[in-house]
Amino acid sequence: MGFARLSLKARALRLLAQREHSRSELEAKLGPHVQEGEDLAALLDELQARDFINAERVAESVLHRRAPRFGSQRVLQELRRKGLDEELVRATAAQLAGTELQRARAVWRQRFGGAPPASTPQERARQMRFLAARGFAADVVRRVVQGAMRGDDGE
Repeated sequence: MGFARLSLKARALRLLAQREHSRSELEAKLGPHVQEGEDLAALLDELQARDFINAERVAESVLHRRAPRFGSQRVLQELRRKGLDEELVRATAAQLAGTELQRARAVWRQRFGGAPPASTPQERARQMRFLAARGFAADVVRRVVQGAMRGDDGE
């Protein structure tokens, strides 16, 4: 049986087997495949009732995959894009807040650790842009780059 002939439920289960998906992600991915007589909302309700779709697991999955490489802003943006409710996003933000500086230092060390500290304003700006582009807060970016200049790893 080819992929084009899979039932809506089989498609949903195949997607969920690959990784956690939010309800809105599944709705977007399955919407174009709905055939006459199929009820996408009912299918998603059933999958949610049976705990195949679980917003907390989606948030944990994103945290596990993204937090080591990205700042809180970028991780939270991804959670919102997945359609998770704002209360869960805020709870995740609180969870991330305590590790932001350590994660930024680790990302900085992985990218610039072997290089001499940023001695020119241009190099400092480049390193700060790198961290900011990964979603780290401006104050955290400043602390990481200034700490590297002083040779203070903060640990």
